[in-house]
Amino acid sequence: MQNWPRTCFKGFPLIPVSFTRKVPRRQSTADGFVLPGKGRKLKMSKVTTELLLERAVPRSTRLRKIETLNLSKLQLKTGDLDPRLFSRLRHLQNLDLSDNLLDKLPANLSLPDLRVLNCSNNQLEDVTVLKQFPLLEELNYENNVYLTTNDDYKVMFLLQNLRLLNGKDVTKLANHVRVVNSRELTNKVTAHWERHFRSQLPEKYSAEHVMFIRKKFLKSAQTHVIYGPSSLGEFTRWRVKMIAEELLASMQGQEENTHPETQERMEEEEEETTENPREVGDDDIAQVTLIHSKRRGNHSTAGSASKRPRSQYNTDEEVVLSPRKSSHSQDDPTPDRPRASNQQAKVAEETHRNGEQPPKGQSHRRSSQLTEEQKSQDQDKRVLTITPVKNLEDKEVISLEPLHFLQCHSKGNSREDFKTQLWSCAFEPPLDSGTRKDPVVSTSRTMATCGGESVCLIDCETGIVLKKYKVPAEEFFTVAWTTLTMVTNDGRKKKHNILAAAGRRGIVKLIHVSADFCYGEIKAHKKPIATACFSPTCETHLFTASYDKRIGLWDIGVPDCDYNFKASQLMVLEVASIPLRIALVPSCPDQFLLAGCEEGCFAWDIRLDKPQKSRPFEVAFQFPNDEGEETASHRVDGLAFLNKDVVVSKSSKTGSIYLWSWSQSFEAQGKSCQRTRPALILAELEWSTTDLPYLTLSTCPAAEYVFCGDEKGSVWMYNLSKHSSAWRASKGKRSENRIAPTQILEWPELRANGELLTEVLINNVVTDPTFTYLIALTGVNIAAVWKKT
Repeated sequence: MQNWPRTCFKGFPLIPVSFTRKVPRRQSTADGFVLPGKGRKLKMSKVTTELLLERAVPRSTRLRKIETLNLSKLQLKTGDLDPRLFSRLRHLQNLDLSDNLLDKLPANLSLPDLRVLNCSNNQLEDVTVLKQFPLLEELNYENNVYLTTNDDYKVMFLLQNLRLLNGKDVTKLANHVRVVNSRELTNKVTAHWERHFRSQLPEKYSAEHVMFIRKKFLKSAQTHVIYGPSSLGEFTRWRVKMIAEELLASMQGQEENTHPETQERMEEEEEETTENPREVGDDDIAQVTLIHSKRRGNHSTAGSASKRPRSQYNTDEEVVLSPRKSSHSQDDPTPDRPRASNQQAKVAEETHRNGEQPPKGQSHRRSSQLTEEQKSQDQDKRVLTITPVKNLEDKEVISLEPLHFLQCHSKGNSREDFKTQLWSCAFEPPLDSGTRKDPVVSTSRTMATCGGESVCLIDCETGIVLKKYKVPAEEFFTVAWTTLTMVTNDGRKKKHNILAAAGRRGIVKLIHVSADFCYGEIKAHKKPIATACFSPTCETHLFTASYDKRIGLWDIGVPDCDYNFKASQLMVLEVASIPLRIALVPSCPDQFLLAGCEEGCFAWDIRLDKPQKSRPFEVAFQFPNDEGEETASHRVDGLAFLNKDVVVSKSSKTGSIYLWSWSQSFEAQGKSCQRTRPALILAELEWSTTDLPYLTLSTCPAAEYVFCGDEKGSVWMYNLSKHSSAWRASKGKRSENRIAPTQILEWPELRANGELLTEVLINNVVTDPTFTYLIALTGVNIAAVWKKT
């Protein structure tokens, strides 16, 4: 399956390098990308009667007899489509306008019998004009970079007869959008009016008063009425405004109008969204069965607050979970990695499916799907969440609700792939749209995950795999986000989220996510890239840590409207051993970088005002070994900052995680001429006694939490908020007692084809910045999503 976004550039030199993209004519390539072709330049043609007769299929002598018309590849612009001329095509049913330069369609083309329309490979920015074709059944507008998933939903609502969208059957999903979605939004808008605005409208009111209330209500409804995933925020606000205007009109004694033409009253703002899903087809769906375990710890209490039946379970029933697409199968993440999962369980054939067919670019399947019988039973029984938790210190336990267990990185989309290891997860940063932030989305719930030969974008709330990027023969180890300010064709500045993905091939892929477009690559290293991160102070600066024992600092540049960009290498940090984890020091992110390596923990001076391009480490930190002796030669495979000063690292000593002070440890180095200094340990966390490497840790600074998975599928959680003040007061004095985990989130029993999934390794645990979602990435090709309740 080849579904990388449209264009990728290959074979560029290291430093410096320029990338140019001219005519977006596409040719298939072996690794799922598409390269721009030269093409021949066509002379622009005005649409005339003669041209229409010549381009008819078959050729015709009269316009009114034409049923199929091919106007592709003529470099047509919007002004070339004369509505008066097109109004004579009274019986036209199939129109091909692909591969032109159209930025919009005229609003009055008058094609009453049009059934099939192809507008792919243009520059369209709006789809609401398509409502003029009420009989349209098949529509294709692929490769229009300004159209997003929100536009998919708009056309499904506007076109009542639409069956195929971008080659995908959307009949049932479109029906859901028109009926269920509209019903829910109508109820929410009506409730919002009754609760906040009805009392503001007196019995006798003036036109000015009505206009004031109307404006205030429309703005408030679009801000506060929330429904569906955040990636569909633009569509939701579009429908909310439409429904709100219909509600106001009906209350003024006008006939309620639910026809799509109501939207003509809307004044659309141009808005950039962060999601434009690619297709996730039926062949990409496998199933895993989750069984409730009566022998595992304490279950969370009844989840009455949750209204999501897909993520609640009855303790007497089996629940079917639908893992998503999958791709590559490698037992270890690096050429020398000794660890592998031996899980051989097989995935079952699907026994129950949601009948909706998603449009191209989106799988709407829920990751928790109940049979109709189960749904009816759940209405009458008390529903329990299935999060086994051990509370080891009698502290308040955070309630975590399991939402999804996703299998979306399988090699060859195989349902039997439980070997592909998942390595990295990063939440998309909230996007500042234009001059204001999205009033609906306070924090992102979209995450990027990588493992095998694919990178997936997933909505944590719904479990929908929004996009999947795939490069055969690659194995991705790391993903990182940044936000760039790009200039559009008309000179406007807009912020866009860019995703960098890298792995075994040493190449960084740069993906413009909202445009569904991989616009370039950087050949950063000759060996695999273990991890990467962007600078928080300079959005174009990317650090890459490689198995060639180097950490590179790159300026990836900002692409222009044609995706031309220039990348250059700014610095190389020499490492004594393979770097596994890197972290910029939060208190001075443009000055120092810390790295956990195969043979130690090191820090570098990364200030760009220094002339050296290649730099050795400034200091190597020592930690106690199993015998209590200080050593600088040890593997540090977990590294993160808990706050601006406290560092969390693991694997220097079996069964423990160290917390130490960056500032005091580094200042101690300044008092000595030696480059090796002991880390000033503040505390030690109890952890698993396993000697398996590369089970990394993470932190949530806002909640002062540390997370680390183990070899049994458990997530160890440490709430350190009560310890921070003690560390500050101790002035570097180490706590004598080891800190036990606040709670341990245990792995539920999952079955595939009747067999338990055992030997689950938690490679990585990540939360969003607000600790709303917790993600566990495993060595058995499953990404687990929990939500804090």
